[in-house]
Amino acid sequence: MISSSEYDQFDALAMAALVQTGQLTAAELCAAAIARAETVNPRINAVVQPLYEPARQRATAGLPAGPFGGVPFLLKDFGAQYAGVPHTSGSRALRSFVPQEDAELVRRWQAAGLNILGKTNTPEFALMGVTEPLLYGPARNPWHLDHTPGGSSGGAAAAVAAGIVPVAGAGDGGGSIRIPAACCGLFGLKPSRGRVPTGPEQGEKWQGAAVEHVLSRSVRDSAALLDATCGPDAGAPYFLPNPARPYLEEVGQAPGRLRIAFSLGHPLGSALHPECATAVREAAGLLEGLGHDVEEVPLPFDGRAVATAFLMLYFGETGANIAALSKHLGRPARSADVEPTTWLLGLLGRTYTAADFAAARHTWNDSARRMGRFHQTYDLLLTPTLATPPVRIGELQPKPLEQKLLKLVNTFGLGGLIRRSGIVEKLAEQSLEKTPYTQVANLTGQPAMSVPLHWTADGLPCGVQFIARLGAEDILFRLAGQLEQARPWFDKRPALVEKMG
Repeated sequence: MISSSEYDQFDALAMAALVQTGQLTAAELCAAAIARAETVNPRINAVVQPLYEPARQRATAGLPAGPFGGVPFLLKDFGAQYAGVPHTSGSRALRSFVPQEDAELVRRWQAAGLNILGKTNTPEFALMGVTEPLLYGPARNPWHLDHTPGGSSGGAAAAVAAGIVPVAGAGDGGGSIRIPAACCGLFGLKPSRGRVPTGPEQGEKWQGAAVEHVLSRSVRDSAALLDATCGPDAGAPYFLPNPARPYLEEVGQAPGRLRIAFSLGHPLGSALHPECATAVREAAGLLEGLGHDVEEVPLPFDGRAVATAFLMLYFGETGANIAALSKHLGRPARSADVEPTTWLLGLLGRTYTAADFAAARHTWNDSARRMGRFHQTYDLLLTPTLATPPVRIGELQPKPLEQKLLKLVNTFGLGGLIRRSGIVEKLAEQSLEKTPYTQVANLTGQPAMSVPLHWTADGLPCGVQFIARLGAEDILFRLAGQLEQARPWFDKRPALVEKMG
């Protein structure tokens, strides 16, 4: 038997080993996870669709004997669909949408033995770097309940940080794995484009910018789960070379002497928060002490061009989501169906031309070439994950005057006028000002990770990001394993959890 207070002392692989050796049963793990959820979730609002009874039944009946047999798991309520369970994408308009087929990634997670306990909170259509949907209310950071756990995989990050599960499903279209990892003191790796399947319905998500994987406390859990899920599915548009050996084996291997460049430049020219700068400088010093060659350089990509191209994608995909709502609703979607900011983004998406979109894709290609040339000299780029520590709940929501503007624009459909006024560029730049470092890897398709190496003076996590060349997850896992050994973070736990010990 395992108590709720003992439960989070183990990562997912350790839990699976306890089941495999008969020291624990899957039913006991499931019961401990549910007990933890019932204790902490009312305070953090991470799990928004509990599926506890089906999980209990699976644990008793028997789960696949995969590498994670019996391990409790949570799905994000956006992205990978789970047959027979509502898939709201954080939107009130989709409360009744129930997919009839599992996503390929969900099939692979289940084949690995994971036991799905429920679904986690996400902003509407996964559009924000904070998780505060009107449908479910805000998810809260277990390290400080007044602060955000990030987004869009904020519920997943809060659940893992609070010890409900050791690992949870997440997605990343502009930083949505790495941002919440940085906010919640977790390890978060965004795989290369094409490394993880996106089927069966889609060959790519967000034009190839979005990929899915997990958030975890240990590096090895992330590596082993990528081993369990990587590889193309039927109809996949991308085929990456297979890794030389399992990623789990990379975690324990010495990374060798790496050439690592770091940059403290803000992609949009704004000020970087001193804690985030400190996090990078401390990481650079640690890397030097571990024998790596470390050098400060300017950012090797055009930050404003990346932001502009990303926002084109952002607006356009939101417009497409709203158009898809019309099919689900059986009538034209209206502004009242979605949140005001979502409706405005959709309006803006309809103001761009095919030529605008083509020009944005040229920026994607230019950025990929720039980063390719950079990696001819350096193995990795080190940056802050975020330009500021986790913000307070509500800090990024529209202010009263902005809410009035949104209502006016949405009522009269003034997206084109607002765009031509230049206000959009200003507001968009403000929206990316706190999260400007993550989008480039989505556009180029490169793998990137956030590693929890720094906590602020007031106890908030502050992660650092490493970007590798396309297909080089092995380098990231080797370095992450070395950093985890040099400066362990697994036993750091939020006060919310410590009080349960």
